[in-house]
Amino acid sequence: MQYGICPLSIIPLRESTSNNCEMVSQVLYGEHFKILEERAQWSKIRVAFDNFEAWISNKQLLKISEETYFQLENNIPYYSADLFDFVTDQNGHLITIPIGSALNTRSLLNHQFEGNSVSGEKLKIEIVKTALLYLNSPYCWGGKSPLGIDCSGLTQMVYKINGYRLNRNSVDQAKQGEALSFIEESEAGDLAFFDDKDGVIDHVGIMMKDNYIIHVDGKVRIDRIDHSGIFNTELKRHTHKLRVIKKII
Repeated sequence: MQYGICPLSIIPLRESTSNNCEMVSQVLYGEHFKILEERAQWSKIRVAFDNFEAWISNKQLLKISEETYFQLENNIPYYSADLFDFVTDQNGHLITIPIGSALNTRSLLNHQFEGNSVSGEKLKIEIVKTALLYLNSPYCWGGKSPLGIDCSGLTQMVYKINGYRLNRNSVDQAKQGEALSFIEESEAGDLAFFDDKDGVIDHVGIMMKDNYIIHVDGKVRIDRIDHSGIFNTELKRHTHKLRVIKKII
């Protein structure tokens, strides 16, 4: 088994071994992973944080030892706390990093960081506050940064920054936590899941107070939520059908 880390700001993860293939997720600066299969130009990896598997360009990863990988696994993680910050490499050049980048690996990369960080303390009270940092970020399938993010990327990143692990996709996130019987039982920070006409979960958002929800629909936005689902006041109609609300924390 081989291991690696992300030495760049954001690296796309592809469904297959081509830059033309669908981007299914991203790894952010400092994240570590196992290399499951290595080919001439691409490697299939399993991200340590959520066990998500996809393909990464060999030009964009940095290999590390097995010992280093498990040291990272055992260390308390800490993450960049501002929407965007930067690290300085050994040549004095800047590398921009997005919020939620892992900083535990910067010494391995010989990078310097002087910005704000969080240690991933488990604080449910901070969930909505963190989510609001992403407000108006554009939708991007597979995205996990303020420059482009999808619905499950938002929930995963917000929970990650606050010390909780969520799966990568909404259908898998829906398998976590405890289902609530009524919307009135929900608290700010709980997750609401929505399904399509075939009953397949395809959307997730974060509950706020007073029947509001923050989610990604074109951009990160705040809408109303009721027993039927998400109501967009601009369109004056429901846009997503509520399936279940889960208490993860």
